[in-house]
Amino acid sequence: MKTKVQPSLQTKQSPNPEIIRTMFSKVAANYDKGNNVLSMGIHHLWRKKLVKYAGSKKGDKVLDCATGTGDLAIEFKKNVGSEGEVIGTDFCAEMLIPAPGKAIDRSLEIKFEQADVTKLQYADSTFDITSISFGIRNVSDPVLALQEMARVTKSNGKVLILEFGQMDIPILGNLYNFYSQNILPKIGGLVTGQKEAYEYLQKSSAAFPCKSKFVELMKQTGQFSEIEYINLTGGIAYIYKGTVK
Repeated sequence: MKTKVQPSLQTKQSPNPEIIRTMFSKVAANYDKGNNVLSMGIHHLWRKKLVKYAGSKKGDKVLDCATGTGDLAIEFKKNVGSEGEVIGTDFCAEMLIPAPGKAIDRSLEIKFEQADVTKLQYADSTFDITSISFGIRNVSDPVLALQEMARVTKSNGKVLILEFGQMDIPILGNLYNFYSQNILPKIGGLVTGQKEAYEYLQKSSAAFPCKSKFVELMKQTGQFSEIEYINLTGGIAYIYKGTVK
């Protein structure tokens, strides 16, 4: 019996869902271009790493929350095959517009639906794996979102989170911080025409808890028997994995 999901305490810094939805609707058309330019394509490697770390296999049923234009859902579908099922969801309808076409271009059958990760419309214990990439920090209540992801995941299934963090390596960390604070928003603005969105993304990444602090958020749900994480590219991003009770 899954624990009933309850809203957790929110802080004054909690993102406003409607502001976030509006912001992403404005960058949606050029979101992929911005990602590829700003990360030099490395975000694709991070998503491949997540799929492998999740232990996904042929026939698995996967839910990818905050899927955006569908990149992580596509990576999962390649792995679970025709025997498996992948559903990609996002609460911003505009972000989902390119996703079906990207899947079709790769001859992949993926269902894309609008959904809010804090109140998913799926039954308890439906999925083998539930994931979210670069979305949890934009949620007004991350603990509630994690609870919901665990609720719809089968016992002993996995919840995977890919999110930016903060680098601990002194010199590289300083260089990356300079890039993310001073250069990234300007390039993002040039590519998408929405500099303010990339200023928000940088600030939210720098402030969001990572490593053991994010693990504490996962523990607050009471839904996981095991929690672990790995760092990517020196700590620019992290993948967290929770095994559902």
